Amino acid sequence: MNRTPRRPANPLDAAEALFKPATKAPPAPVERQAIPSTREPVSIRIDTDVLAFFQEDGPGWQDRINAALRETMEASR
Repeated sequence: MNRTPRRPANPLDAAEALFKPATKAPPAPVERQAIPSTREPVSIRIDTDVLAFFQEDGPGWQDRINAALRETMEASR
């Protein structure tokens, strides 16, 4: 009775057996649905004088920039 060895006798075959592609594809990543009215932290470059203008009224400058951008967005629709 002729049996195949459990381990390949040829080192090249052994190496090939280690690097065979996976038979099972990884599951697709779950897509996040955007939650309405949420804020997302981003990093943008703003001219120094523009930033100073929004910051001169104190805290809430990020909200003021967001309001200005929203006003521009709605005006362009």
